[in-house]
Amino acid sequence: MSYSAPIKLMRAMLQHAADIETLSNLDAFAEFDTDLMDAVLDEAGKLARDIVAPTNQPAHEFGARLGDEGVTAAPMLKAGFEALRDGGWMSLSAQPEFGGQQLPRPLSLAFMEMLNGANTAFALAPILTLGAIDALQAHASDDLKQRFLPKMISGEWSGAMALTEPQAGSDVGALKTRAAPNDDGSYAITGQKIYITWGDHDHLDNVIHLVLARLPDAPQGSKGISLFAASKYHIEDDGTLAGRNSFKCIGLEKKLGIHASPTCVMEYDRARAHLIGEPHKGLAAMFTMMNAARLHIGVQGVGVSEAAAQSAIAYAAERRQFNTLLQDMPDIQRMIARIRATTLASRAICYATGFAADMAEYAADADTRKAAKQREDLLTPIAKAWSTDRSVEACSLAVQVHGGMGFMSETLACQLYQDIRITPIYEGTNGIQALDLIGRKLASDKGAGMAALLDDVRKTAERARTYGHAPFTRIAARLSAAADALSDATDWMLAAQRSDTARAQAGATAYLKLAGDVAGGYFLTRAALAMAADEADPTSGEVIATAAFFAEDILSTAPGQLASISCAADILTENADILSGKA
Repeated sequence: MSYSAPIKLMRAMLQHAADIETLSNLDAFAEFDTDLMDAVLDEAGKLARDIVAPTNQPAHEFGARLGDEGVTAAPMLKAGFEALRDGGWMSLSAQPEFGGQQLPRPLSLAFMEMLNGANTAFALAPILTLGAIDALQAHASDDLKQRFLPKMISGEWSGAMALTEPQAGSDVGALKTRAAPNDDGSYAITGQKIYITWGDHDHLDNVIHLVLARLPDAPQGSKGISLFAASKYHIEDDGTLAGRNSFKCIGLEKKLGIHASPTCVMEYDRARAHLIGEPHKGLAAMFTMMNAARLHIGVQGVGVSEAAAQSAIAYAAERRQFNTLLQDMPDIQRMIARIRATTLASRAICYATGFAADMAEYAADADTRKAAKQREDLLTPIAKAWSTDRSVEACSLAVQVHGGMGFMSETLACQLYQDIRITPIYEGTNGIQALDLIGRKLASDKGAGMAALLDDVRKTAERARTYGHAPFTRIAARLSAAADALSDATDWMLAAQRSDTARAQAGATAYLKLAGDVAGGYFLTRAALAMAADEADPTSGEVIATAAFFAEDILSTAPGQLASISCAADILTENADILSGKA
């Protein structure tokens, strides 16, 4: 079974959940229109289906290998890197002064979804490169932008994020890598980093590492972190590459999945690097990179969920049990329907987050930018955590559809389940995303951003109610009740944060799940309403049916989730030692 991008559904979510056509009214996207969008989607779909997808299982079996000259990546992936470079695909949303096309972010996210659906281990390389590009565009000096960005945006060089250390996982404030000033204004980086995705490989000319390190006068903790860019090969003033820099991969991690993605242990021995931004201000630059990566990891969940759905559907269409095709069995139908519904909802959330990011950066008036930034900030942890949690569930269900064959290593369903399990962990575990949602996002504006989202949800529910016939009346009832549950949960969460932080944190993950359920239902309903008038479009019926199923299967549980947020948190905090195994 080969992955094929669901272009009609992707287009529907871009138009009706992300409202991408609104972006064409902004000066930054004056040359963008739906004809261009369709052309990009069609060509991207061909690249994903014909070039990248056939490499998925062979590259997984080959893995990555470390030798004297560095990392050898799966050789069949080289054609994918060449296609990204030759087609200018890394430039979709980048700034034009460095060779970018500055197309809307949701369209770039759609392309990345296709790459992840086709081969998520391969897609991690452009994901990390795009995050590095965002950080350099936002924080590097003009000289460093000219040094690094054109080749990264052209697809000739890749990027990597070197953050994690053995003693400092998510706690970046505990890192020990050192940066000493050189006489020429550069810095010498010394230390070790682990879990560095695509930290080294042989398929592109150069790899640019963005490295967190401490200067000699750095204060302790996260306030003493600086960000540096280190190039695998030294770059001459004319842009040509010279000798190797003094850092290398000294080990490859042995992982549950994503075997074709080299996850490197990197050692830096006075490696030459350049400061990005101001000294001791690396955390802000890191979060530019991290937020971009978090949204892309949410999209990774969407792409792998879609691949899981396609693998389950294909198997169910040919496998018989008790003289009946699996696809005709109601239990199998329900599992596939849940995979498809949560995948479409995740897609809508991620695309809408990209839309908010573009509006926050490019809208003409300050109030619109402020509101869009608030929405982007609120949705980002939901996009990352909810989408990846749902993708783990989707891949598990796809294994279940396959039955015993799903547990066999030769099946794609088995590989997808292995590959997706990392996504709730990296770029900040999903527990950290939940803490970010209730802390930095919810508490910082006293719930104003969530209140604005709930206002939009309720307006959409009312539109569905007044539409006048099923299934919208039933969707409206479920969406309204879910909005009420999230509103009550938000009130509880804000009060808990004021009185007992531990109680609030104990309910954070359950709160994020409810917020994702409601956001997913809202965007699906909005899209279904927009498409309801076009009965000739077969996609409209699919979107409406999916929204209706999501409402009954997912949103129907929302009122009961309030207890899992508040009451379960109370029991946990009162009995933490017993329930957590400490006693």
